[in-house]
Amino acid sequence: MNVLSPGEILLGTSSWSEPTWEGVFYPAGTRPADYLSHYATRFRTVEVDATYYRVPDRRMTAAWARRTPADFVLSAKFTRTIVHGGDAETPDPSKLLKRDVVGRDVDAFLDAMQELGAKCGPLVLQFPRFAKKAFAGSTPFLERLDAFLETLPRGFRYAVEVRNREWLTEELASILRRHRAALVLVEMKNMPHPADVAKVDVVTTDFVYARLIGDRRLTDVLSQGRWDRTTVDRSANLERWGQLLRALRHRVPRLLVYANNHYAGYAPTTVEKLAELVGVALPAAGAPPVRRDKEPDQLRLL
Repeated sequence: MNVLSPGEILLGTSSWSEPTWEGVFYPAGTRPADYLSHYATRFRTVEVDATYYRVPDRRMTAAWARRTPADFVLSAKFTRTIVHGGDAETPDPSKLLKRDVVGRDVDAFLDAMQELGAKCGPLVLQFPRFAKKAFAGSTPFLERLDAFLETLPRGFRYAVEVRNREWLTEELASILRRHRAALVLVEMKNMPHPADVAKVDVVTTDFVYARLIGDRRLTDVLSQGRWDRTTVDRSANLERWGQLLRALRHRVPRLLVYANNHYAGYAPTTVEKLAELVGVALPAAGAPPVRRDKEPDQLRLL
């Protein structure tokens, strides 16, 4: 896969509705209903984490589309019932990815995503780390993943995140290539930094999807419930991300990169630092958004 000109890098965060950003990222007094409009004056993309917890309706996603500019990109996670098999702490392998069980939620989720139109970014299948009692190994999981991806409509693009480090294999990459899905490059505790994944080509389609998550337990303790400041120095890790993304942008037309608050404590600063490392000019902050009192509030991102 050769790209003559460097691919476009879009940078954003893994939510927009963090209330402790008010007064730091959002002007003091900004209504939660206006967070997304203001967010879109700073970054060109966002990952919607809320869809992991429940399927949004079309009215909700249509509101997201109205509140963002024409070139904005919203990526979203498949709902927990689909990739986890329910709301229990332990995933239920008897349900997850089984169309006869989760088909209704899949159809409702994709129907809602259609309201985003051209603003719809990749849709993410974020899997938990599976214990052996869920899947004895990667093969039964990959067989189910392959069959599930085959059922998805081609009008959307998809990305797949696995959290079993030993499953980062050419077998997984081959399945993703066949379905034109991206392997999510993720930095989080108990997973290798994507720059260290050497046994498989991490580029599986014509875009790259990356997530900076970090160590949730550590930042939970350090943040004490406030996500308005950096609490963990990730400078060395970000340097490695910068090198990796600069290399990958010569292989694909587009790269989408999202930072979570749990990565370093305050996601907007993480994005700004990464933008400097990869030479991306972020949009200048705009004026506070106009109030739209009759539009529904967005889902609260957890």
